[in-house]
Amino acid sequence: MKALLVCSTGGHLTQLHRLRPWYEQHERHWVTFEKADAESLLAGEEVTWAYHPTTRNLRNLIRNLWLAVKLVPRYRPDVVVTTGAGVAYPFFLLGRLYGARTVYLEVYDRIDSGTLTGRLCYPLADLFLLQWPEQQRRYPRGVVVGQLL
Repeated sequence: MKALLVCSTGGHLTQLHRLRPWYEQHERHWVTFEKADAESLLAGEEVTWAYHPTTRNLRNLIRNLWLAVKLVPRYRPDVVVTTGAGVAYPFFLLGRLYGARTVYLEVYDRIDSGTLTGRLCYPLADLFLLQWPEQQRRYPRGVVVGQLL
């Protein structure tokens, strides 16, 4: 299986990286920001560096959409997995359009309210994973998998 793993750096990357026992069994490609934590955690991995910041930055949203337009058809992932944030949506959407399964993992620190990226990806997700039972109030189709941190 070919997995496209997409996330922002920091806590998003840390949580997605905790899925290592699963993803190291598969061919994979990462999309994240070129920051010290990503360079360290993903040393030796296939990585495409995305544009940041993404929050309220229309220019970088368009640049990351263009990056997704180039990468997704070329890589042809079987699954797109993300923890967010803003960088994730263009890859999630394009992955879905190209027939990839889509998996979203809502982040650990948003218990009472959903993230913007989570709300955008929820309708497109084949599997929507939650770390807290309380998150099911916002995402009823979500599957509680427990805490990754």
